[in-house]
Amino acid sequence: MELDDNLKQLTKNLGTAINESLSNSEPISKAIASIKDAGYDVFLVLEATIGFNKRGKEAETPLPQGHAGELNLTSQDTRFLKSLKISISGSEDLPAK
Repeated sequence: MELDDNLKQLTKNLGTAINESLSNSEPISKAIASIKDAGYDVFLVLEATIGFNKRGKEAETPLPQGHAGELNLTSQDTRFLKSLKISISGSEDLPAK
């Protein structure tokens, strides 16, 4: 999907707002200062996935076809879901990859 110039600018504004929010966050600044005071350098990299879907429009490309109900989870996937307090029915029976 190509972004039009307006959406590109709106996305850039969102990135700037997120960056400023983190930069101006007192709890984050204090935590980073504590780490630096302990003698460490801090490298903070955050990843965000942002999706766009034009309201009122049907999807232009069909979803990929797969086996209905088939879900392949790695042990890392399962741990992550559990950390979010999300359980998957029957996940105990799924083999970890």
